[in-house]
Amino acid sequence: MRIIGILIFILISKVSFGQTKTIHVFVALCDNINQGIVPVPKSIGNGQDPKNNLYWGAGYGVKTFFKVKTRDWELVRNIPSKDSNVLERLLFKHVTKDVYMLADAYDGAKIKTSIEDFLKSSNGQAPIEIKEKESVLSFGGGSDLLAYVGHDGLMDFEVSISYKESVAKQIDVIILACYSKSYFSPEIKKAKANPILWTTHLMAPEAYTLKAAIDGWVRNESGNQIDERAAQSYHKYQKCGIRGARNLFTTDF
Repeated sequence: MRIIGILIFILISKVSFGQTKTIHVFVALCDNINQGIVPVPKSIGNGQDPKNNLYWGAGYGVKTFFKVKTRDWELVRNIPSKDSNVLERLLFKHVTKDVYMLADAYDGAKIKTSIEDFLKSSNGQAPIEIKEKESVLSFGGGSDLLAYVGHDGLMDFEVSISYKESVAKQIDVIILACYSKSYFSPEIKKAKANPILWTTHLMAPEAYTLKAAIDGWVRNESGNQIDERAAQSYHKYQKCGIRGARNLFTTDF
């Protein structure tokens, strides 16, 4: 009986562990000086100032939006990063689902590094383990969902990544940057990742779109359903017209 009890405990533990999902968000801070962007106001365009940055600490930045403007997520803690390129690292937990999200604010001058780290992770490389209470959470290449938020640096430079030919699992990815499908497609194909949301035109990569897409993903919705969520959210905040918003976002290849 004791052996049976131990086996049941192990089985339950494995099932419980398997239910935990992880999301890793790579944010390249907006940087007027070091990125090929149309300049934004200086106060929000300093790529070394996460506190006020357009894509992080500003009203619709990832940190502020998920910490202050949504009730679905709670900030667990600020995690000191050993990577000098990451200026701030935050761990969030969904309030009703067993889902954790790690958000990294990359120095805007290191946008190439942020994109390369995102792409390597999309290929299942460079897993990151973070201990939270009694659990060990896997991010980076061990994540279930990855997202890149920021300027489309592939418009300005090329990346050179050695991709693995086979992956243990196909990772879902979201890429919120201008024309991200056009510029990221070759790399995402080589990474063998699954693009659930990316863009066809110019866009503002603010956190309301990311949050809408993640909402659908957490609910196990299809790519088309996630696409529609993103369009509805973008139209709500940008007031650009729902037709334009629907044409902006797309899913799959």
